[in-house]
Amino acid sequence: MIRFLLNVLWLVFGGGLVLAVGYGIAALICFVLVVTIPFGVASLRLASYSLWPFGRTLVPKPGAGAPSGLANLLWVVLAGWWLALSHVLAGVALCVTIVGIPFGIANLKLVPAAFWPLGREVVDAP
Repeated sequence: MIRFLLNVLWLVFGGGLVLAVGYGIAALICFVLVVTIPFGVASLRLASYSLWPFGRTLVPKPGAGAPSGLANLLWVVLAGWWLALSHVLAGVALCVTIVGIPFGIANLKLVPAAFWPLGREVVDAP
């Protein structure tokens, strides 16, 4: 029940809906450019994760190998470090207030996902 309440508050006040729409638009752009379809899939994964982050976590995908690692290096150079930096800044800004601490932690939880998204999957937290 607490996770559901935090996720609903995250959608309204924490910026979850805005993040999901942004990642969704990035995914559509990646799908239009056929070569970047794997990055579009990663963006959709990030959109889903940023839409409903409480009660979920990111784990390494068992079958991911060297190609996803190489693609992650390209992702980090082009978009990953900007996204990670924006999540860190938003997380720190939200943690300044007592009410914003859970949302700040959720933003900080999105940093590894934004920095290194390929070869990972979103699963329910135990």
